[in-house]
Amino acid sequence: MSGTEIWQFRSTSGHISGGDLIGFHVEATDGHIGKIDKLSEQAEYSYLVVDTGPWIFGKYVLLPAGTVVRVDEAARKVHVDRTRDEIKGGPEFDGQHHEVDPHYRERFATYYGPFHGEPMP
Repeated sequence: MSGTEIWQFRSTSGHISGGDLIGFHVEATDGHIGKIDKLSEQAEYSYLVVDTGPWIFGKYVLLPAGTVVRVDEAARKVHVDRTRDEIKGGPEFDGQHHEVDPHYRERFATYYGPFHGEPMP
């Protein structure tokens, strides 16, 4: 797997480029983690910023698009292939540097990649 795959939505996720996921609930493999606060669909670097609310004391987390397994438009839910503990233990989200610092992004790619389950085609 190349380092860029973790930043791409899986073709099987049901996400349509340009679709608005802001406000959708995010479900880990073992429960709810929060709501999508931001969606970025840059060509090589797509990700979700999730507001975890009281679950981890109002912390925001960044999830690379490749962690998304399924988008359920009707239920307004996004399912990811990580557990709550995996997400909680991920790199700290820094709203200042994530879009411009390749070393910062690499921390997320290393932590969240490779894909769990089926690899991307």
